[in-house]
Formats: sequence, C-alpha cells, structure tokens
Amino acid sequence: MKNYILIMIGLLSSSLLFAQNAHFTTQGTIEYEKKVNMYGVIKKAINKDNENWYGPAFESYKKTQPQFKILKSTLTFGNNKSLYTPVKDDSPPSNSWFSDMPLAQQINNVYTDLNNYYSITNKKVFDETFLVKDTARKINWKITNETREIAGYSCRRANAIVMDSIYVVAFYTDEIPVAGGPESFTGLPGMILGVALPHDNVTWFATKVVDIPVAETSLKAPAKGKVVTYAGLKTTLTNALKDWGEYGKKFFSIYLL
Repeated sequence: MKNYILIMIGLLSSSLLFAQNAHFTTQGTIEYEKKVNMYGVIKKAINKDNENWYGPAFESYKKTQPQFKILKSTLTFGNNKSLYTPVKDDSPPSNSWFSDMPLAQQINNVYTDLNNYYSITNKKVFDETFLVKDTARKINWKITNETREIAGYSCRRANAIVMDSIYVVAFYTDEIPVAGGPESFTGLPGMILGVALPHDNVTWFATKVVDIPVAETSLKAPAKGKVVTYAGLKTTLTNALKDWGEYGKKFFSIYLL
C-alpha cells in the first residue's frame, strides 16, 4: 500500500510539472495551403444543359492543367484577434475560364475580433468589392475523438453544417488556445489548423506555425469596399443570381463562405 501511494504521488508530481512547463501558443503566424481539386469542381459543374460545351472544354483543360490548384495564405493572431490574408498567386495564368471559378480564387481578407466575436471581411465578388461587417459566423460544431497531427500540433476533429447544406470537417489544437481559424471558420476550443469541404473538393491545411510576438498594429482590419452586413450581401447576391439557375446557387454559396 505504501509503495502504491508513493507511485501515485510520483505520477501526480510529474503531471503537475508537465502542466507547469507546457507551452501554449497565443500569438504568431500560421501559413495555410488551400488545395482545390479542379477536376472535381469542374466535373460537378457539368450538367445536361452545358455538357456540349463544358465537356470538350474540360477534356482540353485536363491536358494542360494539373488536377489540384494550390494557393497560400497566412493567419496572424494575437490578443485574441486574427487577420487572415491570401498570399498573391504568382503562378502563370492558365488562360482557362475554369481557373477563374470563385472556389479556385482567394476572395476574402478576414479580420476577426474573438473578444467581441465580430468580423470584418473584404470580399471580392465578380468585379465589385464588399466590406462585410457583422458578428462572426456561429458554427454548431460536433467534436469527435478522431485526431491527427498538422504542422507539428496534435489536432482533434470536429464536424459541422454551415449555410444549411455545406458539410465542414475541421481539425483544431488546444495547444493554441485561440478560437480562430482560416477564412471565417472559428468557434472551437483551440486554433483550427485544418478545414475540408469534402463535397466541394477544397481544403485548407496549415503547413507552418511560427510562435512570435505580434504587435497590435499588425492586426489592422480591412477598410476598403462597399459596407454591408452578411444579410445585406445575401440579399444582393440573391437578386444578382436569381436567373442563373443551379449554376447561380453554386456561386451564391461560395461567395457567402
């Protein structure tokens, strides 16, 4: 009995020592890689009304373009605020209309104040730029027991449905105790380092986390664009795309992500 008590005291002491020495990242930068399965995106856009034109165009695209389009972005965070910024894509233009599809672009610069759960998003929609000022998107996450390592951090999986129909898989780490993430994905008990929209053929995964001090002045919210709320943008898009049929519905959901 005495030996058992000594062992338990030793284990408890070790646990307390680990907890005291554990390091949690509360500010820094994260590099993300957005990966779009262009073949999957284009294939889903083909239907009986456009297959005569889309079909041959898709076959031509596959001969000259890779299956996956890779785009990069950064998330700077500190003081429970974050700024998500796309990195300019310097790859040669493909000269294909498919490469200009909204999902294959990076249309959002997102500032999020997690203290007040408020966001400001600079969003490019066709040839117009909007500045969406509203509360941060509330997502009803369901946390699972599945784990994986991303950018050197142990992450736990969570699932959700956003905008009534878009299935989202996210991986977050409590080693970065900030409820942020790429784009407008937030609200988990730790930083989101991976996001997948399985039915939309796109993922965002962190490739590098840098733990460095972040000055408040580097977290400046975007300021350019036509100011709207999320509801106002939704109304504008509804009116603009009402005659676009199923194709318009796809654009609608992408522009509201």
